Amino acid sequence: MTCAACQSRVQSALQKHPGVEDAAVNLMMGNATVTYDPAATTQDELVDAVRATGYGAELQSADSTAFTEQEARDRAQAEEFVDLRRKAVVSGVAGAVAMVLSMPLMSAAAGQSHGPVADPFMRWMMSTLTPWLRSVAPWLYAIHVQTLSYGLMLLTVGVMVWAGRHFYTRAWTAFHHHSADMNTLIAVGTGAAFLYSALATLWPDFFLSRGIAPDVYYEAVIIIIALILAGNALESRAKKHTAAALRGLASLRPKTARVLRDGKEIDIEVETVSPNDTIVLRPGERVPVDGEVLSGESAIDESMLTGESLAVAKTVGDRVIGGTVNLTGSVRYRATTLGSDSVLSQIVKLMRDAQGSRAPIQRLADKVSGIFVPVVMSIAIATFVTWFVLADSAPMVRAFAAAVAVLIIACPCAMGLAVPTAVMVSTGKGAELGVLIKGGEALQRAGDLTTVAMDKTGTVTEGRPTVTDVVLVPGGPAADETRLLRLTASLERSSEHPLADAIVRYAKVRGIELAAVESFTTTTGKGLSGTIEGVPVTAGNEAMLQDGGVDVAALRADAERLAGQGKTPVYVSVGGRPAGLLAIADPIKATSREAIAQLGRLGLDVVLLTGDNERTANAIAREAGISRVVAGVLPEGKVAELKRLQAGGKVVAMVGDGINDAPALAQADVGMAVGTGTDIAAEAADVVLMRGDLRSVVEAVRLSRRTMRTMKQNLFWAFIYNVIGIPIAAGALYPMLGLLLSPILASLAMAFSSVSVVANSLRLRGFRATG
Repeated sequence: MTCAACQSRVQSALQKHPGVEDAAVNLMMGNATVTYDPAATTQDELVDAVRATGYGAELQSADSTAFTEQEARDRAQAEEFVDLRRKAVVSGVAGAVAMVLSMPLMSAAAGQSHGPVADPFMRWMMSTLTPWLRSVAPWLYAIHVQTLSYGLMLLTVGVMVWAGRHFYTRAWTAFHHHSADMNTLIAVGTGAAFLYSALATLWPDFFLSRGIAPDVYYEAVIIIIALILAGNALESRAKKHTAAALRGLASLRPKTARVLRDGKEIDIEVETVSPNDTIVLRPGERVPVDGEVLSGESAIDESMLTGESLAVAKTVGDRVIGGTVNLTGSVRYRATTLGSDSVLSQIVKLMRDAQGSRAPIQRLADKVSGIFVPVVMSIAIATFVTWFVLADSAPMVRAFAAAVAVLIIACPCAMGLAVPTAVMVSTGKGAELGVLIKGGEALQRAGDLTTVAMDKTGTVTEGRPTVTDVVLVPGGPAADETRLLRLTASLERSSEHPLADAIVRYAKVRGIELAAVESFTTTTGKGLSGTIEGVPVTAGNEAMLQDGGVDVAALRADAERLAGQGKTPVYVSVGGRPAGLLAIADPIKATSREAIAQLGRLGLDVVLLTGDNERTANAIAREAGISRVVAGVLPEGKVAELKRLQAGGKVVAMVGDGINDAPALAQADVGMAVGTGTDIAAEAADVVLMRGDLRSVVEAVRLSRRTMRTMKQNLFWAFIYNVIGIPIAAGALYPMLGLLLSPILASLAMAFSSVSVVANSLRLRGFRATG
């Protein structure tokens, strides 16, 4: 496929095929994604449907992976660029030679017809270069005009057959399948110019007898082909840059892995690593496959995955991700997810799928592309007839030149590239920042957001309760904080409650050695009790201690104060007397308040949706800077609240953990799953935030808005270029200014239009995060 008309034709054929629910064809990626009913059609029939439009097609290999697909695409792009560049250079040299050789022909033709050369560009060339050429190469004007003309004809045939052959073969294929595309415009334009020139070469008297200069357009044909090929080469090179982020990710996977086999370390191809193989990783090496640390400690650079520059400490039991970099220590780890199931492979696949998707804004370009070429052909015919009827001199030549200019300047390519190039660059840039956007539709919707709803636990907060305060009863049975923590953590060690885990972790971090517990009992919903070193210890809520006959009046004021801050107080008694309080909270992330403030500055309303009690939720909201709270709601309640917001005309994003919040993520206009670097394929989410940092929400919205501006700019220039360029080529400025557009200049403008659209999309690579 070479232009938007090609893409539109293939997509239309697939969408009309029986059993197809939806089809998206991507010009940049050269692929189609089809949703179909297996009971109504087959994959082979879908391939045949594409081939019936005149294009080759094949199913993706079952053995291919995201890495092999990207490697194959990179090779094809490199080969295409080299081929186009070679043809453009040779054609350009041939065009320069043809232009020099054509000077004596134009002088002779102008003298024979007693009139000026019709083509304004060539007229300028004659007035500028002819005197100089006569002085440096007088022998050129001594060559017989007919000999020069035949020589130019043969040179043009060579360029058309070698460098421009694909324009004509593709145009013929399109014609054979009753359609037309960009190649049709180029083939008809240059083909007509060549045929006209050949007639002027073979039968010049036919033109002279009617007072028409037997102008030839050989140099125009060659230069038009050269300029279009140069534009295609630049476009191909620019397209390669749009996939730079994807290519960079695919290149992160090492080629080999060092495994432990029979007590020996050996290097093997990474594809041959088996699950549960022991991998040996040294400082400075890239992690070959995903796994779990068996021994050793290190710091791993996971910036390729999360966009976070700080290294992550790894120890026994921690997960490591293939493609990340081991910075310091040596570790041994067990291989887990491999091949297409690996995190890196999933990211590459997700990005390829996203870049192959379509944004809704593309539909306008699709509609125009479907009728663009037939409309341009009609305009070219009308232009020819108008000039032929109304021109005051050389009507045939002027009519012909204007019609060819219309065919050459028209460019459906820019419309086909306007949106997908922006999607490719934007999703790639998002991945660099740890924001995985699953397609053009999500990218566009994120730019329209008015409200961001977010879960509390693990989204605004760390999602891991921790001890925040230790309060002692003056003169109580616990002499100091260390003793209170030792007794409480020893008791809580036997419990699986999240609050118990927070207390035990806190004690261990402080290096407190725990004691054995006897007569351990648990009271559901209240707390624990047991005997430690012969002393009865109880830990739990106020009711737990009161049931045991402990007077908690000395602790009540502190407990109320801490609860008002959104913390959970754990009462502790020792020997039947109140000993103190431990306050436990899920602290907000260090970046949450800053991120929520930035969302406000972007004009977005922020809502906290949580199943927590209202008191705790309000405390967290105050600390995070959120003014609106909906507390005590179950998953279905979150969905209902989102529906209510949407019914009020809001465009809503839901930010959650991708598991507990799956229904709400699916209901939202844009679902954003807070990932931890491994759950990137959260099915309900449109966007995965790899860092688990709310600043990523800010970047997702900013990137989306910037991308939408770029798409609109691209579409504007693609449309306005044709809206202005085609009338100028047809001669709209001639009555007022006496200006006509040469077919050569038309080809230069056509080549520039596509390159400018791609170049504008590439500016998205310069997007910078705020945090």
